Amino acid sequence: MTAGALLVPLAPAAATIDDRAQLSAYARARAADSFGASGDAARDYAAALAFSPDNAILAARTMSQAIAAGDRALALSSARILERSGMLAPDARLLLLGEAVRTKKWKVASAHADAIAKDEVFSFMSPVLRAWIALETRGDPLKMLDTAASHPLAASYAAEHRPLILIAIGRAQDGVAALLKSSEGAGARAARLRIAAAAYLARKRDRDRALLLLEGDAEPVRVARSLVERRKTVPGQIGGARAGIAEFLVRVAVDLQRQNAIAIALTHARLATFLAPENSETWLVTSELLSTQRQHRAALAALANVPATDPFGTAAIDARVKYLLATEDKQTALAEAEAKVKAGAPASADWVRLGELYGELQRFEDSARAYSQAIAVADPTSAAQPVWALWLLRGSALDQAENWPEAKAALQEAYKLAPNQPLVLNYLGYAQLERRENLAEAEKLIQEASRLQPEDASITDSLGWTHYIRGNLPKAIELLEVAVAGQPGDPAINEHLGDAYYTAGRRYEARYAWRAALLHAEEDAAKRLRAKIEAGLKPELASP
Repeated sequence: MTAGALLVPLAPAAATIDDRAQLSAYARARAADSFGASGDAARDYAAALAFSPDNAILAARTMSQAIAAGDRALALSSARILERSGMLAPDARLLLLGEAVRTKKWKVASAHADAIAKDEVFSFMSPVLRAWIALETRGDPLKMLDTAASHPLAASYAAEHRPLILIAIGRAQDGVAALLKSSEGAGARAARLRIAAAAYLARKRDRDRALLLLEGDAEPVRVARSLVERRKTVPGQIGGARAGIAEFLVRVAVDLQRQNAIAIALTHARLATFLAPENSETWLVTSELLSTQRQHRAALAALANVPATDPFGTAAIDARVKYLLATEDKQTALAEAEAKVKAGAPASADWVRLGELYGELQRFEDSARAYSQAIAVADPTSAAQPVWALWLLRGSALDQAENWPEAKAALQEAYKLAPNQPLVLNYLGYAQLERRENLAEAEKLIQEASRLQPEDASITDSLGWTHYIRGNLPKAIELLEVAVAGQPGDPAINEHLGDAYYTAGRRYEARYAWRAALLHAEEDAAKRLRAKIEAGLKPELASP
C-alpha cells in the first residue's frame, strides 16, 4: 500500500510544512515497519496519525505496531479511533476487551466477547472469554465452556480452562483432580497450569491442595513448591478473568507460533502481557517471538520483566544468555552466567548453562569443568536433568578438548548409568569408531542404538559408517542413503555417503554427495571436501 492510498496526494508546490512532516513520518514508519523495528514504526505512525486523527487505516497500522512494541497506551488510543470508525478487527477487539477486563467494565467486555463470537475465524475464542467474564459477573462459567462442545478447537481450550475455573468458583477438589488427570505425562505447559492453580490455592490458604499440584522434580515446580512450603507468594496465580484470559491469549500465541504465524502470535502474547504482567509465561513467549523476528534487544527487554525468583526465572536466564549470544554480546552472556554460579549455592542447571556457554566460546576444558560441578551438585533422582546426561555432556566437552582418555572415561560412566540410552550408545560407539579403536565393541554399541531408535538419521549414519570402516561396502551405502534421506542437509552424513560411493567406484555420485556436504560444512571439513571434489578420495582426506 502506498502513501497515496492513505493520504490525500498533494503537488509538491502546494504541499504545506504539515503535509511534508506527515509524509516524512509515514515514510519513516513504513521503513521501520519493513525492518521489523516495531517501536520506531509505532512512534512514526503515531506522528503521522497526529496530522490525520480520524484516519482509520493509519490508526490500524499504529495500533498493530504499538501492540508489537508493547506500548499499551498508544495501542489503546489507536483502537479507540477504530472503534469510533466502526472498523474494529479481532485484534482491536481483543485489546479493548482486555482493557475492559483490566478496568472491570464487564458489560463492555461482554459486548466485545459477543462480537468475537460472530467472527468467522476467531469465534473459537468466545467460550473461554465468556466463561472468565461470567465468573466475574456471577454468571455460569461452566455453562459458557459447554458451548465449545461443537467446535473441536474451542473444546480443547475449554477443557484446559475448566479445572482452573472449577478451582476459582470454589470447587477446588474437582478442579485439582481434573488438573492432575489432564497433566499426566504432559510437559512444561501442564506444569505451568499446575503452578498457576497452586499459586491461587496457596493465596486462599489451601496449602495442602497447592502442594498436591506441585509434585515432581521439574525446576519450576520445585521452586514453586519451595515458595509454598515457606509460605511465600507464588507469582502467576490464576483465579479471575484478568489472569485467566491472559493465560488463554498466551496459549493461543504458542499455538499460532507452531503454525508459523509469528506476527499474529506476537500480538496475542503482547495482549497477554498487558493483562497479566506478573505472569512470567507471557514475557517468555513474547521474548521468544521477538527473537524469532530477530528483535533480540526487544526480546531481552521483555525478559527483564521475569524476576530471578520466579518459578520460571531459570528459563528466563537461559533465554537471556541465548539472545545475548544472538546479538554477538558473548562477554555479557559469559559474565551473567559466571555471576549466577558465584551468587551462592548454584544449582546443577546453573553449571550446565555455564558449560554450554563455554562450549559456544570453544573453551572446552572450562566447559568440562563446569559439567563436573553440575555432576557434583546434581540430584541423582532427578528425571528432569539425569546424571547420565551430565556425564555425556562432560565427555563431549573433553572429546572436543582433544582429551580422549578422560572423555572416554566420562562417556563410559554415562553408559554405565544409562545402558539403554541411544544417545549414549551412539556417542561412545562413534567416538571409538573415529579413532579406529575397539571396532567390534563400537559396532555393538551402535547396533544397539539403532535397534532402540531405528528412525534416527544420525544413528543410521553411524551404523552405515561402521560397515564402511569394516569393509561391508554394499551395506554401508544402503544405510548411508537412508540416513541422507532422513537428514539431507547434514554435511557429515553426505560426506560419508560420498566416501562410500567413491570407494565403490561411483565417482560422479561421490562428488555430488560431497558438494551437498559442502553447502553446510564448517571450515575444516569444507577444506577437506573441496580437496576431495578436486582430486578424489585419498587416505589423508578420509572422513573422520
